[in-house]
Amino acid sequence: MARTEQTWLNDRLSNASLLCNGQPQTVQQPLWLGIDLGTCDVVSLVVDNDCQPVAVCLDWADVVRDGVVWDFFGAVQIVRRHLDTLEQQLGFRFSHAATSFPPGTDPRISVNVLESAGLEVSRVLDEPTAVADMLQLDKAAVVDIGGGTTGIAVVSQGQVIYSGDEATGGHHISLTLAGNQRIALEDAEQMKRNSDASLWPVVRPVYEKMADIVARHIEGYDVEQLWLAGGSCMQPGVAELFRQRFPGITVQLPPHSIFMTPLAIAVCGMAQVEGAHAQ
Repeated sequence: MARTEQTWLNDRLSNASLLCNGQPQTVQQPLWLGIDLGTCDVVSLVVDNDCQPVAVCLDWADVVRDGVVWDFFGAVQIVRRHLDTLEQQLGFRFSHAATSFPPGTDPRISVNVLESAGLEVSRVLDEPTAVADMLQLDKAAVVDIGGGTTGIAVVSQGQVIYSGDEATGGHHISLTLAGNQRIALEDAEQMKRNSDASLWPVVRPVYEKMADIVARHIEGYDVEQLWLAGGSCMQPGVAELFRQRFPGITVQLPPHSIFMTPLAIAVCGMAQVEGAHAQ
């Protein structure tokens, strides 16, 4: 059964937002862990057998740039810290986790970080494909606008038939804000996270470029739905811009989209294990 119903997805994303760096719900094993190594943040998210988030850790961090882990030690330290926090909250330490990577980059980079943190990687797949697999889409495209890159996956009958990635994302929005406001990049990052609608005219051209990237990548494919994911989608005006750019396509932007990819990673990791058990 497809998981594109808004109630199914919105419930889980809203729950992830409430749990972020807070106390987990009462949980029963088995549980599955997904770790998203992003350009602006690292998110570790745990789901139960109903794909419901039960614990979330988020660290704003500059350890990945344009899909490449440049601060390997920093990334490993964050993952270890998340594992410590989850162990305190849940009463046991995870030995396995799923992770992802931007399309067109080396998946071993993410795998090496998790393995160095003491984890065995149960599954690794590119970011928009993870979301597409979770939602079980057809005639659709997933656009994952992360901190460093915009990833696109085109899906037909539940199968990803194309994926691509370009180096334009939230980091470029921060650079635009820093130049426009004449402030430090770190201050621009904080300003961006506050999602102030007054900043939209400043950052709109960057999102227009992202929309052009998406249009180029999905050209020639039968796409009826466009799903937006990633923390950089949470700026006011993003959904409307994409709806205007793609008038013949239904554009979906769920709330708390920053948790879409880590949720998808955890759910796909669970599906991988269940599939192995069924064989």
